[in-house]
Amino acid sequence: MEEFHKVRRLPPYVFEQVNRLKASARAGGADIIDLGMGNPDLPTPQAIVDKLCEAVRDPRTHRYSTSRGIPGLRRAQASYYQRRFGVKLNPETQVVATLGSKEGFANMAQAITAPGDVILCPNPTYPIHAFGFIMSGGVIRSLDVVPDDSFLLALERSMRHSIPKPLALILNYPSNPTSYVATLDFYKEVVAFARKHEIIILSDLAYAEIYFDDAPPPSVLQVPGAIDVCVEFTSMSKTFSMPGWRMGFAVGNERLISALTRVKSYLDYGAFTPIQVAATAALNGDGSDIAEVRSIYKRRRDVLVDSFGKAGWNVPPPPATMFAWAPIPEPFKHLGSLEFSKLLVEKADVAVAPGIGFGEHGDEHVRIALVENEHRIRQAARNIKRFLSTVKDGGGGDNVVSLSARR
Repeated sequence: MEEFHKVRRLPPYVFEQVNRLKASARAGGADIIDLGMGNPDLPTPQAIVDKLCEAVRDPRTHRYSTSRGIPGLRRAQASYYQRRFGVKLNPETQVVATLGSKEGFANMAQAITAPGDVILCPNPTYPIHAFGFIMSGGVIRSLDVVPDDSFLLALERSMRHSIPKPLALILNYPSNPTSYVATLDFYKEVVAFARKHEIIILSDLAYAEIYFDDAPPPSVLQVPGAIDVCVEFTSMSKTFSMPGWRMGFAVGNERLISALTRVKSYLDYGAFTPIQVAATAALNGDGSDIAEVRSIYKRRRDVLVDSFGKAGWNVPPPPATMFAWAPIPEPFKHLGSLEFSKLLVEKADVAVAPGIGFGEHGDEHVRIALVENEHRIRQAARNIKRFLSTVKDGGGGDNVVSLSARR
């Protein structure tokens, strides 16, 4: 039977190909060091877990919750934005809780997109940024992901040559997968552009608290006038090691928040109330949990860069996020990121995410997630060193063919 229309619009899920190979290797007894999925391994702080347990014992919390988030949670998110960014938000009209930033993006796409609407999207980027709109009937026009003058020039070209005029621009800094960080001056230029051309900005700030220097990443909403055109999405998944809890937020322009809230009201009853209560306590905390998570990822980053470099694979140190965006070693570039990722599973017992899964412009890189402890990261480096040495001894990478070609 013919595939359904929306399913036909989606490409094959390339990460699943690596996942199948990884599962097969593990079934055969291999010890796969999984640096692929950005699935935090750190436990949720005990105080947050304790608050969940306390709330769940109250039978009143077992009923349907509210899709937009309980009032205390929305107030806590508004307070966080005031403390962290100096941005004042009305928790009644400018904040809505989401089931993670991914759900927020997907439902915002449902709320604002008409068939054929043009969306400006960085490439490479986190898949939902593009495919949320593709599933909603939109058309993606790709931009370079580097937040510099070339990005701004590409915006101007897109406005001149896109028919119809673009509806929205997606931003994601710190970037998943590239880890690029935008400056406030960059945001000022982008906001001025959006206001001039009357387009929407949708900013994914999921990694605002995972940074490794003394300059915390800014919010686009810090720019005067940004709230007239912008909604920003955040997540508690990485900041508080709460990925399975599925708790995030959308904040910003009242009209856009109202549209998202209305769509969500038809689709869900919100997160389980005890989760919202625990999330409120986390946001109202003293920030020590965030600082500890940040320091752990920084140590892992340093170990990764050092040990992989000694193994013969130079990985640029990411300034933020829990990912390294690593160029494929020169002898293997002809394979592309998917086949190289498969080869690492097969020959080095290491899993990474192929860059092609984040867009065609990511195919010369792989994404390495900092989701194993320092000992396991060093073990991965030793495995990769052995693998690279066998290729070198065999005369270089020209004798390496893709797994699919061998079949």
